[in-house]
Amino acid sequence: MQRPPIEDFALKETNPHLGGGKLSGDKLTSTYDLVEQMQYLYVRVVKAKDLPGKDVTGSCDPYVEVKLGNYKGTTPHLEKKSNPEWNKVFAFSKDRIQASMLEVTVKDKDFVKDDFMGRVLFDMNEIPKRVPPDSPLAPQWYRLEDRKGDKVKGELMLAVWMGTQADEAFPEAWHSDAATVSGQDGLANIRSKVYLSPKLWYLRVNVIEAQDLQPSDKGRYPEVFVKAILGNTALRTRISPSRNINPMWNEDLMFVASEPFEEPLILSVEDRVAPNKEEVLGRCAIPLQYVDRRLDHKPVNTRWFNLEKHHVVVEGEKKKETKFASRIHVRICLEGGYHVLDESTHYSSDLRPTAKQLWKSSIGVLEVGILNAQGLMPMKTKDGRGTTDAYCVAKYGQKWVRTRTIIDSFMPKWNEQYTWEVFDPCTVITIGVFDNCHLHGGDKAGGAKDSRIGKVRIRLSTLETDRVYTHSYPLLVLHPNGVKKMGEIHMAVRFTCSSLLNMMHMYSQPLLPKMHYVHPLTVSQLDNLRHQATLIVSMRLSRAEPPLRKEVVEYMLDVGSHMWSMRRSKANFFRIMGVFSGLIAVGKWFDQICNWKNSITTVLIHILFIILVLYPELILPTIFLYLFLIGVWYYRWRPRHPPHMDTRLSHADSAHPDELDEEFDTFPTSRPSDIVRMRYDRLRSIAGRIQTVVGDLATQGERLQSLLSWRDPRATALFVIFCLIAAIVLYVTPFQVVALLTGFYVLRHPRFRHKLPSVPLNFFRRLPARTDCML
Repeated sequence: MQRPPIEDFALKETNPHLGGGKLSGDKLTSTYDLVEQMQYLYVRVVKAKDLPGKDVTGSCDPYVEVKLGNYKGTTPHLEKKSNPEWNKVFAFSKDRIQASMLEVTVKDKDFVKDDFMGRVLFDMNEIPKRVPPDSPLAPQWYRLEDRKGDKVKGELMLAVWMGTQADEAFPEAWHSDAATVSGQDGLANIRSKVYLSPKLWYLRVNVIEAQDLQPSDKGRYPEVFVKAILGNTALRTRISPSRNINPMWNEDLMFVASEPFEEPLILSVEDRVAPNKEEVLGRCAIPLQYVDRRLDHKPVNTRWFNLEKHHVVVEGEKKKETKFASRIHVRICLEGGYHVLDESTHYSSDLRPTAKQLWKSSIGVLEVGILNAQGLMPMKTKDGRGTTDAYCVAKYGQKWVRTRTIIDSFMPKWNEQYTWEVFDPCTVITIGVFDNCHLHGGDKAGGAKDSRIGKVRIRLSTLETDRVYTHSYPLLVLHPNGVKKMGEIHMAVRFTCSSLLNMMHMYSQPLLPKMHYVHPLTVSQLDNLRHQATLIVSMRLSRAEPPLRKEVVEYMLDVGSHMWSMRRSKANFFRIMGVFSGLIAVGKWFDQICNWKNSITTVLIHILFIILVLYPELILPTIFLYLFLIGVWYYRWRPRHPPHMDTRLSHADSAHPDELDEEFDTFPTSRPSDIVRMRYDRLRSIAGRIQTVVGDLATQGERLQSLLSWRDPRATALFVIFCLIAAIVLYVTPFQVVALLTGFYVLRHPRFRHKLPSVPLNFFRRLPARTDCML
């Protein structure tokens, strides 16, 4: 695979014409100031009256056809109505208008040929302009005419105006751009929409004990555990150590619950009677609406619940139901003091606790204008040619937005603007571009999935306030055959701060709510809860209308980011090396000074060292002044662009095809056994190297411990005697003298150095470690 030039993956600054401008001599203003204005002709068809009967029965099945040049939109037909109501809006893009007349025709639906009932004509030069926040244009009654221009029976109520995408009629309108889309399902799937994630709570179930259980086999010690079920998630406690009919656990089970609480929590006490066989001793259902909610770490009251078990005994024709009740002791609460993590903490878009009363006031507003995309790749084939029906999804906090779908275009123009409240600057907005595969009610046909075109992440803390960033971001997607640029998305972003003091104060606050530190959850619990949360969010949004599909939500939330990847492991290793490269560079520089590579620099360092030893109170001020000067110096070269996906940092442009194939493998694996064996062997060799490094680190630590452990009696004796002599010398010698002598020894000239290791290093390497005891 030929590697594309790296400039192709770069961010490009642009200078679009935002907020519109002079149009036909009129200055049009708009709240849509981060997008380019798009002009549309709007036609609102409200209703008709006194339509003539066309059928034998004297009734009619009317519908309206709105025609402008080659574009034609129709309302649904209404059966046997002479005074029908449609209330439909049609939007025709001005860029594609080629006709001088707008024709609105009323027709009667018929089996053979639809009958003409009358029409209304509009001259395009006479249509008025309307810009929000002007009030909507009032519809008027128009008398229908025949094809010769004579008045006929029937009137049609219409409103016709020129507007922009800022018009409130725009989201629900039929668009001439989408004239090829059929059916109500298809039309619903192309509209722009705002979604809200469900409100998520952590549910803590503290299972304490149970009383008076009645296992069927009284002659054995019961092995009792509690299974808790909420929705599709089931968790279980360990088997109680007290093997009797009054078992105790005192164990916490954590769930994610979403409002409205439709499903109850089901607790089931079970006895493991055989390795794969459990007997239910009793169960109870607890509605979450009545569960206590807590905002802090104060414990809620415990409660006893009766366990129910139904035995149905057949005696001839009679059925006798006996109801048995033992009890379970639990403490259940909905945790309002935690933030329910549904995204990775590295690029979370919201860090607020669940309970609204714990929210702090917002610190600003984030505005994003999604302008257009350039050079998109064909994502599917239709009528023998490649095509793409692109839409964007943006997610920040609980608010998701979806732009309308632009049909069959590799250079779609959306020009839609969205706003979010910001509560924390250290958060990330994610914008993804997808190809719509559900334009013709595709839900039923083979379950097609919307294809991912790419995504962009922008961290708000990297943006200057009140500045409009207009950039073209590369849409990079990793495929099994390598990284691929799928196009570019053009966006305008502005982060406006309402209170600079509040925002600066946020930098001193904990990243997560207080409960995450007072009662921390384990890493495995957080992983499990995040998995539960993403499932709930994707299920809830996929049930919206139009649905935000599971594959879209999972891609936006980075559901698979925790999976093993050789490429990502390499990238993280080199990131660590990049962090340590500064320290390594300082070490090399100091080694050059010690070896007198540049005599002038070494002499200056000697002078600085003497000054700092004689005046030690200058050390900290000097360090902070030095850091201040470096910061001011680097200000000239501060980043002027938001960060974007970096293929080199990700090692995406240099990954081996087999490593990428492994990254795209399912879990558990679906590859042939010989490939899995090869990958397993490769992983073993890497793990062997890591094992060696970890063992070496452990060895150095154990050598330090053995200095005083008398594991090597001669070495410890030497060290103890040295410590005594050093203590006596340091008691009688001023510290500044010791520091000067040590410094001059370290910085001594190469002619006074030996190439052999120093005495302390030789001594340290001879100390024993516990490697001898390893099997």
